Amino acid sequence: METEEDEQAEEKVWLATDLGERAERGAMMGTEVGLVLPGFFGNSQLEESPPLGSSLSSDHTDNWAPSILSSSSSSLPCLCPPLPPSVGLDGVLAEGRLVLDVYRGGGEVLPVFWECVQERMRGLQYLRLGSEDEGALERALSVLPRLTQLRSLTIRGHRFYDPQGDPLPGLLSSLPDSVSSLSLLVHLDLSFNRLSSLPPCLLSLSHLLELLLCHNQLTGLPEGLGALASLRRVSLLGNRLVALPRAVGLLCRLEELDVSFNQLERLPDELGQLQDLQKLELSNNRLRALPETLGSLRSLRQLVIQSNDLRTVPECLHSLPLLDKLDTRNNPLGQPPTPPLIAHVTPVQEESEIPELHLGFGQHSFQVSSAGCHVFLPGGAELLFPRRCVNAVTELQWAERRPDRKWVWLEEHDVLLSRQLELRPHGATFEEPVEVCIPYHKTQKGDVAVRRFDGRSWSTLPTLTRRGSEKHSCRPGGRPARLACCSVSQFSWFVAVSRPFLDSCSVSPEGALLVSQFDPGIKLIFPPECTTETRTVTMQVLQVALSEVQDLTGDPQASASPLLCLSQTPSMHFLQPITVQIPLPPGVTGHMVDMSRLHLMHGDPTAHTWTDITAQVSLYVTHIYAVFSITHFSWYWLWYTTHRCVSGIVRKMYHRLKQFRIRFLALQKKNDPEQVLLQCLPSDKAESRLASLSEQYEGPQPSELCVLLEGEQFFAGFERGIDISADRPDCKDGRLSFTFYSHLKNIKEVHVCPTHPQQGTVRGQVSFYRGEVPSDLPEEVASKRKGHDNQWMATLPLRIPNADCDGSVSGELNLGDPESGYLTQTNLLSISLRINQEWQNIGINLGISYDQLERIRNQHRNNFGAQVLAMLFHWARGQQGAGPGAVQRLMKALVDSGRRDLAEEVEDIVTLGKKKYEESLKRVGLETPASSADPQSS
Repeated sequence: METEEDEQAEEKVWLATDLGERAERGAMMGTEVGLVLPGFFGNSQLEESPPLGSSLSSDHTDNWAPSILSSSSSSLPCLCPPLPPSVGLDGVLAEGRLVLDVYRGGGEVLPVFWECVQERMRGLQYLRLGSEDEGALERALSVLPRLTQLRSLTIRGHRFYDPQGDPLPGLLSSLPDSVSSLSLLVHLDLSFNRLSSLPPCLLSLSHLLELLLCHNQLTGLPEGLGALASLRRVSLLGNRLVALPRAVGLLCRLEELDVSFNQLERLPDELGQLQDLQKLELSNNRLRALPETLGSLRSLRQLVIQSNDLRTVPECLHSLPLLDKLDTRNNPLGQPPTPPLIAHVTPVQEESEIPELHLGFGQHSFQVSSAGCHVFLPGGAELLFPRRCVNAVTELQWAERRPDRKWVWLEEHDVLLSRQLELRPHGATFEEPVEVCIPYHKTQKGDVAVRRFDGRSWSTLPTLTRRGSEKHSCRPGGRPARLACCSVSQFSWFVAVSRPFLDSCSVSPEGALLVSQFDPGIKLIFPPECTTETRTVTMQVLQVALSEVQDLTGDPQASASPLLCLSQTPSMHFLQPITVQIPLPPGVTGHMVDMSRLHLMHGDPTAHTWTDITAQVSLYVTHIYAVFSITHFSWYWLWYTTHRCVSGIVRKMYHRLKQFRIRFLALQKKNDPEQVLLQCLPSDKAESRLASLSEQYEGPQPSELCVLLEGEQFFAGFERGIDISADRPDCKDGRLSFTFYSHLKNIKEVHVCPTHPQQGTVRGQVSFYRGEVPSDLPEEVASKRKGHDNQWMATLPLRIPNADCDGSVSGELNLGDPESGYLTQTNLLSISLRINQEWQNIGINLGISYDQLERIRNQHRNNFGAQVLAMLFHWARGQQGAGPGAVQRLMKALVDSGRRDLAEEVEDIVTLGKKKYEESLKRVGLETPASSADPQSS
């Protein structure tokens, strides 16, 4: 199973960088020669270091004063670009600090500063540069060796993003040898670059305390690394290291080492010489064993070895006196070694000969022969057809559907991770199983599984996760998609979901042992003769965030273990007590636990009540585990808190586990205020999303915090003089219907217009409601209400400037007729928002000449949305005198261009219009047989 999580690793780097920035600030706070502040290593005491020169002395402060007074931004050449016009010298260079990584190509100005304000630059101690611009980087490196007073240096990528939202990589591949002149450097961050080896000049930086080389391309480290004996913290996360040098044992002052997300197969015994090491990160490597010398790390507090190939853990680790975190998840602990794959070479060769087929966004059908095929779908999905899975050439289709509550089955605590993938023809049986791989969004909780809908019922399929092909990524130049893979014999509908970690086994009269894959420390021990007949037991583990527990209880010492959900088939009491072992709550160890604060809670899954059973069971604790015995299965949860009455708090916490804190966005396009973007997303992503949309959209700040459940329906209603200017299948009584899925985008764009004809600006609003549409919408919803209006969640203001609208939703371009339903101008506007790069193919299939499409593209060269609108409206105007059948021609062009989903949406729109027209005829008694018959054309 593929367990590497690149974004998780990236988040660790950002955290490490944040800590590093605090370290840089600490390095800048010293006021006496020879003193540094190592507090960022967890040590609050000042320690004496070798003299670091006079970079912090009063002499330099005095020398700076006249240069600051005498220098002026006006004496500098123009710094725009790369700096904005409003930013001058004093805006980026102050108190010995120069921050240029927040400006694209900001390194360009470093040589300018050196030439114009050399005295101030000589005293520079803190410098941050971006490495995304190769020319700016090269010029900045030429000045770098002259900044001999530098204490902190950052040159990193991933500071800016491309139009698709992907971070731009850094381009630094080496450092000039003259960098060794930066002898006072204590902090160095070169993360997110292209370093394939450690630059030799770094080995002479004897005062270096922090070295961050995350997400480079390092394949090895030199033995000379031991020369950096002052290092306290080293992060090599996300490289390609296969082994560590023996010289790592010479880093005698090292307190934190992170080599996670590499390719390490072994560790040197010399690692045990790091007597000051407090944190060791080894996750997501290929380790099969740990050296016994790790038992010598008497200062070690955290050891993370998750996602390796470890089958045993040295017993000496359990005797480390300060170790309070040992993470062994996703290791085959206790399992026998895997037998050698003797015949493995032949299948690999055979598989490599299977032809590949890469489909574009407009290709929704393909053919497979008996030779098999590896099909790559747009967006990252893959289909692997083995040889002889079909007897003759067979045509197959695929489509990606928006999730709908009626077509998605979620159990309690499940989370939807993908859109629905439909494979046709339904029910067709293959001679050999076909591997279906669905791209899914990352999740930090639970297990990933594929669910299949056969038209009548849902089933959960055995699932493996892996990364997609290196040459097939979601976006050009991006990472391969995460894939949830299953084997099927028939095509139908498929989705990927996240569910609580689940393990099961069969228990016979001889007894059994069930170990959780989430945490091998969670075990169920079934003694012999605990049952007279074989039964199947299931164990689910639900993670709990420590911050949420402390926030809910108001107790900074509160903590809770993972929630344990136990079930069995058939359901009956055991004849012998079953021993349950679970980890103690985070931060609690056996030698310091206060048993009066430890509560074992029993949950009733039917009544959703929680009872404290601590006094009713035999509960005892070891150094890191709690052990108790039970005779029947239910929910069990171990809490540590100063509260005496815990049941109510636990019940609230359980409900919170199913809730998501969200915020709403309502933004208007700057060049078309009537185009409104609505989005619901988790609260921690709202600010960054708002910033990424700020170039094209404007509007109010995100709403206040609200709470929604996974798969819960909510509505958006436009009020106070604003209405949706189109008939939409997802619109009911003028309100847009949404279904919230925490890992999907939950986004819609609509066109609005004033409800009544009037001149001037219309100041309206959009309100969000949960559940069914309220029967009586309140006039004032600016503040939260209770009682009958408890469905309301939030309201955000909208403004349509200089409105001059006649209130009609049928514009001048109406395709179709009343009997079959109109496709109005505003309908076309809504459809245009769904069209992507295939717009020229659609234009060709609509009969627009290639020359005309080129003219449209050139007229709106930098505005993709305007290109699509111009193409649709050019075609629509030509249909006004072309007779009936325009709507059918548009639908056929969409299907021929691979956008069957859009064609179905058009069909829904005109069907809705037809239905409204027939209902209006019934109301006035004008229904005729012709009106109820299917029209021949539209």
